[in-house]
Amino acid sequence: MKIIQQWWPEVKDEKKGKHLAKLKDNNHGDKHNFPPVLRQSQLHQYHLFTVAVWVFFRIPSRSHFIIYLKNIVVADVIMTFTFPFKVLSDSNMASIGLRVFVCRVSSVLFYLTMYISILFFGLISIDRCRKTLKPFRGTNASRLARRKLLSGFIWTCLLVLCLPNVILTCKTPAAQHFKCSDLKTEAGLFWHVVVNHVCQVIFWGNLVTVIVCYTLITKELYRSYSRSKSHSPGGAACRAQSQTTTRTSQPPIRKINANVFLVLAVFFLCFVPFHFARVPYTMSQTRGVLFDCQLKLFFFQLKESTLFLSSLNSLLDPLIYFFLCQSFRTTLFKTLRLPPGSCSWLTGRGSDGDTGSTPLRDSSVGT
Repeated sequence: MKIIQQWWPEVKDEKKGKHLAKLKDNNHGDKHNFPPVLRQSQLHQYHLFTVAVWVFFRIPSRSHFIIYLKNIVVADVIMTFTFPFKVLSDSNMASIGLRVFVCRVSSVLFYLTMYISILFFGLISIDRCRKTLKPFRGTNASRLARRKLLSGFIWTCLLVLCLPNVILTCKTPAAQHFKCSDLKTEAGLFWHVVVNHVCQVIFWGNLVTVIVCYTLITKELYRSYSRSKSHSPGGAACRAQSQTTTRTSQPPIRKINANVFLVLAVFFLCFVPFHFARVPYTMSQTRGVLFDCQLKLFFFQLKESTLFLSSLNSLLDPLIYFFLCQSFRTTLFKTLRLPPGSCSWLTGRGSDGDTGSTPLRDSSVGT
């Protein structure tokens, strides 16, 4: 019970908890929550996912990268369908029954899919690092089968971890204004603390993985660039020709490098702000004597704002599909009846492997 009180101060001080719930409820319609923005983004997301899902599941899973991306697609689709419930709940347009559904099911699915995406972003970073350091190492059926088993294991573990949050959120709301914690049993509150700790380990572990992998990728790209400069032919005429060639080829190389770091950019934009904002928010909840109500409300709104950035993950992921997966682009162009190479000025020359090859060799490398 002591642990529960540390993480859920409203168990200790019911009156203060109700006051904060009312403050939260009164601020649902203000500019710090984002229902209008979410409503607009939902339409774009549904159109994007209708096309992306249809295209992606016509592509054979012949590389680790595509297997990981397909899992992210599934997670993004599930996350997207939780948005309308969140919008209605936050804009005071929902009935008590719908708000209970958000606490019991919708919010659980949102966080489930977010941490599944974080895990697969970590796996994609490892795959990109392996691809950069050992570009000619291929794949085979047994390796693909192991990646599929790993994907199934991740989904199963997180579903088992989150299912008690649904089952143990079973109390009937005692008032019109309530928090999700009010619906949890004592065991449900304890399990929520356990899940919170596991999710923190997932994020910080994958953050370290992403940083290490992209540090290695950056070092290898720099070494490759240095080697290409040192091996340029001597002589004024040759140097002039080499400089002309370098100037001509610079834009594609820069674009390809930017594509390689797209995964890193999406990860840091969507997931890092939320988890950094959770630190002061959690402190304001667990050490209430150090924070007044206005400061607690500020940290709550900061957490909700960065949570909105996390939801943008499902909107930005199609950029990864398009820029880093040539199989996706090819199938998309066929679907839209566009000529091959229609967006080569965007995707860069040489990123024509199934997994978005890194530009370390003259020829692109498939997986």
